[in-house]
Amino acid sequence: MASTGKIWFITGAASGFGRCLITEVLGRGDRVIATSRSLAPLAALEGTTENLRLLQLDVTDGPDIIKSKMAEAVAFFGGLDVIVNNAGANYTGILEEGGSAFLRKQFDICLFGVMDVTTAALPYLRAQKDGTVVIIGSRSAWIPEVPGIGSYASSKAAVHALAEGFSGELAHLNIRVLLVEPSAFRTPMAKADGFLDGLKRTDGIPDYDVPRNKTLGLFTNFPPPAGDPVRGMRAVVDVVKGEGVAAGKPWPTYLVLGRDAEKAILAKTETLKRHLQEWTEVVRGVEFESNL
Repeated sequence: MASTGKIWFITGAASGFGRCLITEVLGRGDRVIATSRSLAPLAALEGTTENLRLLQLDVTDGPDIIKSKMAEAVAFFGGLDVIVNNAGANYTGILEEGGSAFLRKQFDICLFGVMDVTTAALPYLRAQKDGTVVIIGSRSAWIPEVPGIGSYASSKAAVHALAEGFSGELAHLNIRVLLVEPSAFRTPMAKADGFLDGLKRTDGIPDYDVPRNKTLGLFTNFPPPAGDPVRGMRAVVDVVKGEGVAAGKPWPTYLVLGRDAEKAILAKTETLKRHLQEWTEVVRGVEFESNL
């Protein structure tokens, strides 16, 4: 008999966080609809358990196709409980060199894909007045100053704000939103083919060679990340199910994973606090006299 636990819909499930989530969720007795742009990497899982279904899904296919795919997903087990927006891409490159076309490519996957998947799922969650939307963000949203990651960081900053927007709009419907903000983890993303192509382009603007080479050196000599994706996704499942490290704790909305993410967030908030303190007179001095 199939499990009566939660039904999870996971994008980008072929590797990394997504693949770890499949194992963790199934291990808790829940059911999974695992999606990926290509199902080939997931073929070995086909038919291994009645609690798993595979569905081809490209998050950039647009809202109409994604709505159709979501209806197909709902039919597998008769419902949905948890949507995990994990699919993503990281295109490095100098902002001026890539221009808006490069930025649109990044946003299409990391922002608009999240939007289309989430809005395709929401009618089902709203109908049952219950559910969870998980959005995988990144610590990069807090460190966009690193040359070459501006497009990725800005897409993640946008998706962070999107998650917070959904959180405010869905709370009264008993639909929770969890924004996961991970550090670097040992997943295939940073080693993916083409990851550094945008920084290695031969027609780049020479004025950017110094910061470009600094970032290339950073990534080329980057030590193995400290983040363990198995432990990271175990924490995500704990929070969604209120188990393990999350037992007895209130819903967090944010889940920061890793010391590098913690460090980046603390540094940025301290910078903003210093700005507010040093510029208090200007911050407060631009209002009408009656408000001063």
